[in-house]
Amino acid sequence: MSNIKLDPAVVARRIEEDDAADIFVLDVRNEDDYEEWRIDESTNVPIYDELLEYDYSTLEDHLDELPKDAEIAVVCVAGVTSARAAEFLREHGFDAQSIDGGMNGWGRVHRQYDLEDADGAEGVVQIVRPGTGCVSYLVHDGEAAVVVDPSQYVDQYLNAAAERDLEIVGVADTHAHADHVSGARRLAGELDVPYYLHGDDAGDLENVSELADGETIPVGGRELDAIHTPGHTPGSVSFRFGDALLSGDTLFLRSVGRPDLEDGAEEAVRTAASQLFDSLERLTDLEDDVVVLPGHFSDESVRPLATELGDLREETTNELLSYVADGDEEAFVETIVESLADEPANYNEIKQINWGKEQPGGDVEALELGPNNCAAN
Repeated sequence: MSNIKLDPAVVARRIEEDDAADIFVLDVRNEDDYEEWRIDESTNVPIYDELLEYDYSTLEDHLDELPKDAEIAVVCVAGVTSARAAEFLREHGFDAQSIDGGMNGWGRVHRQYDLEDADGAEGVVQIVRPGTGCVSYLVHDGEAAVVVDPSQYVDQYLNAAAERDLEIVGVADTHAHADHVSGARRLAGELDVPYYLHGDDAGDLENVSELADGETIPVGGRELDAIHTPGHTPGSVSFRFGDALLSGDTLFLRSVGRPDLEDGAEEAVRTAASQLFDSLERLTDLEDDVVVLPGHFSDESVRPLATELGDLREETTNELLSYVADGDEEAFVETIVESLADEPANYNEIKQINWGKEQPGGDVEALELGPNNCAAN
């Protein structure tokens, strides 16, 4: 069987850029898997089990629904059944390729955006994982750089720094993550630079430079200022870098961080939600022209993910933030308690790794695949 593979990073770029109309993503996984986690604008024909048995009858029934004038990128779980489907489609005259690694490969894609054109965000590179909704950052001044919230794929940050002739002098996490395995300790260890994390989220970790509210991380001639913003976790911080606010999982563009992943008991959630409300009040007291750079996104298509705080206050897409603007803590807490979604997949095991209580095993990449579900609603 010939297997023409399509780089998932190329798919991500083409979906985002102007030639998106020239690519058609066909997902052949089962419907439940597709509904849980999928590539935006993809089309599902649930024939995964049939393809395992080399049964192409249902796919053949759908041929009239597929475009002849676009490249078809077929995706499955790991790239095996999608390769079978792509070959069948090519035999029937379609320009079809299989996405290399399937959704597993999609989850590893990272996209870089320099924010030089965003007023107030000079010296910030945003690194987005479109398949998982995770966002990390490379902040820099002169030849020095600090990485914030890196994924476990540390080469992405080493390469981003090398491309810009930067030396990474520190690595930081805004909090102990529950949705993805942090690469911060590994990256800091490989480079022999400090790893920064608030003490309340440090767990059993060793060799941590513990941050407290108001402390700074040097970045060339500038500083990354730590603002303690508990609620999502006890040790959550946001970082201010000039007029850029790296808000971690405290403030997103359309929601806020969920406060139930440390303790899901209702009283604990209410307490953490009240802390989160106070943290958001503190952040929303900042100037209107501060650029909010979140640690996650859901279905926002704008790139880079950046909105001035003043605009974010005025928009109606962030219901929970509107309660903060109105000073309505009761409505904020009740809305969070009533609208929490499913927890991130494997979040307890991921947190144990990020706290240093467990060592990552051979399935560490698979642990974080799927929707991040870190938003409160």
